[in-house]
Amino acid sequence: MGGELREACGVFGVFGRPGAAPLTYRGLFALQHRGQESAGIAWLEAGDVRVTKGMGLVTEALDEGALPAAPDVAMGHVRYSTTGPSTAENAQPLVARTRFGPVALAHNGNLTNFFRLKARLEAEGAVFQTTSDSELLAHLVARRPETDVVDAILAAVDALEGGFAYLLLLPRALIGVRDPHGIRPLVLGRLESAFALASETCALDAVGAEFLREVEPGELVVITDAGVRSVRREAGRPAFCVFELVYFARADSVFRGQTVHEARRAMGRQLAREHPVAADVVVGVPDSSLPAAMGYAEAAGLPFDFGLVKNRYVGRTFIAPGQTARELSVSQKLAAVRSVVAGRRVVLVDDSLVRGTTSRHLVQLLRRAGAMAVHMRIASPPYKFACHYGIDTSRADELAAARWDLERIRREVGADSLAYLSVEGLERAVGTGGWCLACFGGGYPVPVEEVLHERQ
Repeated sequence: MGGELREACGVFGVFGRPGAAPLTYRGLFALQHRGQESAGIAWLEAGDVRVTKGMGLVTEALDEGALPAAPDVAMGHVRYSTTGPSTAENAQPLVARTRFGPVALAHNGNLTNFFRLKARLEAEGAVFQTTSDSELLAHLVARRPETDVVDAILAAVDALEGGFAYLLLLPRALIGVRDPHGIRPLVLGRLESAFALASETCALDAVGAEFLREVEPGELVVITDAGVRSVRREAGRPAFCVFELVYFARADSVFRGQTVHEARRAMGRQLAREHPVAADVVVGVPDSSLPAAMGYAEAAGLPFDFGLVKNRYVGRTFIAPGQTARELSVSQKLAAVRSVVAGRRVVLVDDSLVRGTTSRHLVQLLRRAGAMAVHMRIASPPYKFACHYGIDTSRADELAAARWDLERIRREVGADSLAYLSVEGLERAVGTGGWCLACFGGGYPVPVEEVLHERQ
């Protein structure tokens, strides 16, 4: 995407299959696009929870060859920080020693009432070992009066607000829980007699697991030796993050019965219907924007070509921490193919335009490669409002569409023309209803006044 967004994290877990830790490694590798700052794996061994984690990519943070082969329960995490800095202490899974025994947890999302709950717990004597909001659930569980750990987790989760998906690893249990609006994703799969939980179906595919279903909003899934048990909590209005389809999720993942690839292609087709332009070739920004560019070309009757190439050894720029790192990453990441764009009018399709850093650089790349004109088309609506549910846009004053009108953004990025997909067009492409559209002006499904106050 304009390569300027970062997602919170990815989670993966397996119950009931020897070699669960190496399988989790493979699952995390498939989820690497969701977080590139740290990675970790926890497993059950001799009735205790063991954990290994480190900074960097999965291959850097974890030694696959050192993972134990015997344990049949494990879960893991890849992280991009949205609450708490990118440090070793914040790497997950986190392990807590409670009266229920050891508990490891991994979290994708953001808790909007983190500051208030943390202050209350600290006043009661809690000592936080990290600066991540993920740790909050462990403290809440440890303080619950219930004698059954599942009941304690249910009560603790009821205190949380925001967008979240948690995995919890306990002696002989793997538990997954999703926020009441289903903002952040979580899916359930089967691996012969074993079961798996993951942020995306692509991770299930990576270990040969069959996709069963998405975990429902507000649902708690308990996997034990007795099988899978579902505990339904009160659900709110469904509000799945539409940016999973726009940018974050891998193209082969499936949500709501459609592949991400086809959803993005439909966005591109709708974009061409709404904003046609006289041009010679359609170019997409690798990788997440390529399906949208294909769809645009298909609907517009124009040729699609690879006018930009990607250095695949540079991470996702939306996921790079800090503006300076993002700009450096962009400059190292993409290059224009002169033979494709020289002397031609180019439609440049990107999935989103958030801060504008990447868009400006891409337009310059194409012009230096000889493009006669660059018409920028964005396969999502203007990103005007900050996300507080697990995407790194907590400051609205960083967002181009919140600061400038369309003409000013066009001038800032240097394009000959600029147009966005409408909100109505987005829903026409992916299905109407049940989405979180807060970043496009659709209203926040969970109140954010508290987090806005704390971040001022």
